[in-house]
Amino acid sequence: MILGKVSGTIHSTINHPFYDNRRLLVVDKLDKQGEPTGDYLIAVDWVGSGAGETVLVIDEGNSARQIVGDSTAPLRSIIVGVVDDVTLSTG
Repeated sequence: MILGKVSGTIHSTINHPFYDNRRLLVVDKLDKQGEPTGDYLIAVDWVGSGAGETVLVIDEGNSARQIVGDSTAPLRSIIVGVVDDVTLSTG
């Protein structure tokens, strides 16, 4: 899983039918300290997250397809959780 922060939305006029009525969000990847890495993902929002929220993303197609229950979905990344707090241990 990847820790990220939602930074925007994607809008398309032409897309695969799977994406009808689904939100695509831009997610900036975060490092262990919660700082942006400079990389980003485009992910289907499965949990109702929004701009500025820290989220958990699965970036592996088969796992994402299992979550949506469609083995043929053209899907790689999906947001599966909104993070309330991150605590790092140094041990």
